[in-house]
Amino acid sequence: MSGVTGRRRTLPGFGLTMGLTLTWLSLIVLLPLAGLFLKTFELSLAQFFEIVTSRRTLNALKISFGLAFLAALVNLVMGTIVVWALVRYRFPGRRLFDAVVDIPFALPTAVAGVALTALFAQKGWLGAPLAELGIKVAFTPIGIFIAMVFIGIPFVVRTVQPVLIDLDPEIEEAAASLGASRWNTVTRVILPSLTPALLTGFALAFARAVGEYGSVIFIAGNLPNVSEIAPLLIVIRLSEFRYADATAIAVVMLVVAFLIIFLINRVQRWAQTRVPAF
Repeated sequence: MSGVTGRRRTLPGFGLTMGLTLTWLSLIVLLPLAGLFLKTFELSLAQFFEIVTSRRTLNALKISFGLAFLAALVNLVMGTIVVWALVRYRFPGRRLFDAVVDIPFALPTAVAGVALTALFAQKGWLGAPLAELGIKVAFTPIGIFIAMVFIGIPFVVRTVQPVLIDLDPEIEEAAASLGASRWNTVTRVILPSLTPALLTGFALAFARAVGEYGSVIFIAGNLPNVSEIAPLLIVIRLSEFRYADATAIAVVMLVVAFLIIFLINRVQRWAQTRVPAF
């Protein structure tokens, strides 16, 4: 019995695969991040806080993280609706719409930025009617938000879609036959099963939006303290050869993003333990 238990706990080649995993992650992830932190040691603690607490830096971080969070929330809601339509219904052009979801994955970010800018410029197809209503999108934080929604929605859709496919519709029918209302079926049957995937999709969409650069700078306007994102500020500091300043801002972005994603992952783990067994 002990031999069987031992074989179940130890996968074949565990030592080799673990060694390769740690080596690869160290080379690709840990060493670059360590270099990022080491570069900031060129600054004194006072200089570091002066850089990261400056008005321009704080506004850039606020725009990047705030709009990324809002965009991820919108993608969480709308992405779930898109997934539901694609999985639960059959309609003409469904496969085409399913393929359209992946366009932000494959489209170069610069192309996406140019397309969105042309569309929402004051003389664009959507920008012109919005301008008549007094709403300016291009070269404002609203444009940044739209760009982040554009590049983030595939992460929610592709994360939730396989989970919803595996969720048997008969479970919903059984709940309805037992007298559950549509609202109770959604909140007590469907959502608990989808919550871990939804949180994963939200975290991925948020992380992508925070670090997005190419599609955002074309439509943002890039005005300091108004529509300047943190990645652009880092590039500006690099172009000014202020490498330590750039790494200081990058370290703050890294730490804040890691803490937010870590928190989301903890909530996801908790949600997985709450998923009902069917």
